Amino acid sequence: MENINKFGTEELIQLLSPSSVIVKELTDRGIIRSKNIVGDLGEFYAIEYYNKLKGLPKLLLAAPTVKNIDALSRDGDRYSVKCVSSAKGSTGSFYGLEPPQSIESNKQKFEFLIIVILDKSFAVDKILELTWEDFLKHKKWNKRMNNYNISLTNKLLKTVKTIYSK
Repeated sequence: MENINKFGTEELIQLLSPSSVIVKELTDRGIIRSKNIVGDLGEFYAIEYYNKLKGLPKLLLAAPTVKNIDALSRDGDRYSVKCVSSAKGSTGSFYGLEPPQSIESNKQKFEFLIIVILDKSFAVDKILELTWEDFLKHKKWNKRMNNYNISLTNKLLKTVKTIYSK
């Protein structure tokens, strides 16, 4: 990769394509499973870290057809995993919840939410864990998209469990 500056822009972009050697290898290894590369990396890292760090439940990847759930513990706890490529901004969307003006209460979709924050090199910077109650407390309504997300605020970082930090 020393001569990467000799590549044209289109050639560099093609290195990200599903047919590139790197993406194909990560797909063959089961790390990339969809077109959402950042999300797939987050799921991979979440499971890797939970399975190697002491005191954390061992996780298994959930079937892709299961809504809102990305991993399961051996005890049956359901985990949703969101991955962000920066310590600023918001997670991806959470669907299937009641809008803020609804009189219906939300049915619990998962026991835990894992947020994997990547650095500029796509390595893990932080892993956060939120309970369902934490999620309900920190979720923000996105009017335009008709769904919720979690904003990565200082308040969030100070009040939820940090599983890993560089």
